[in-house]
Amino acid sequence: MRKRILLLEDEQAIADTLLYALQSEGFEVRHVSLARQALEAFHDSPPDLAILDIGVPDGNGFDVCRAMRKSSELPIIFLTARSEEIDRVLGLELGADDYVVKPFSPREVCARVRAILRRSAGAVPATLPAAATGVLALDDQAQRITYAGELLALTRYEFLLLATLLRRPERIFSRTELMSLVWGDAPHTADRTVDAHVKLLRAKLRERGVQAEVIQTHRHMGYSLRLPGV
Repeated sequence: MRKRILLLEDEQAIADTLLYALQSEGFEVRHVSLARQALEAFHDSPPDLAILDIGVPDGNGFDVCRAMRKSSELPIIFLTARSEEIDRVLGLELGADDYVVKPFSPREVCARVRAILRRSAGAVPATLPAAATGVLALDDQAQRITYAGELLALTRYEFLLLATLLRRPERIFSRTELMSLVWGDAPHTADRTVDAHVKLLRAKLRERGVQAEVIQTHRHMGYSLRLPGV
């Protein structure tokens, strides 16, 4: 069954380019140019992923994302001509999975869509071996992280950040190292984005019942991960 993509983009030339690229990859795409239409399409026939332009005539993609997040963990990618750090951080804090700044390569957008859909496809409860129960466990091949036998719903950069820390428990990573390892494909992202994502990860882990500060802050040094129960 073909994956359904909802595309909110008011610039027809950009929309046409993305429509062609995504449809060529086998996706079913519904294109709208207004925020109101995007929400109507979302409620009418929920897509598998949404690509939202931030600046549209009757609102913005941030508000559309907020509305969608009230009832869904739908994967979301933002498209925008803005490159300011505050916009990137706001989009990610709203729960976006990725952020693409114009001009961009349609093939790159397609690659990011495929990667996000592969990860979200596993975002359902799963049974793990008993040895993994009660601790964080990383499955690199499936690109997923579990806690107490249940998969964590993580955005792209949340997954990459937590996976990096999980591979080397107790090892302190500086912000510069994490920027290179996690945000290597987004060189214009500021290192304060690391702090924002650590905050988001801690909140998600607390929601799952992780009481201790699993992600440790080391003043003037960086971050490390202490496995629960260790």
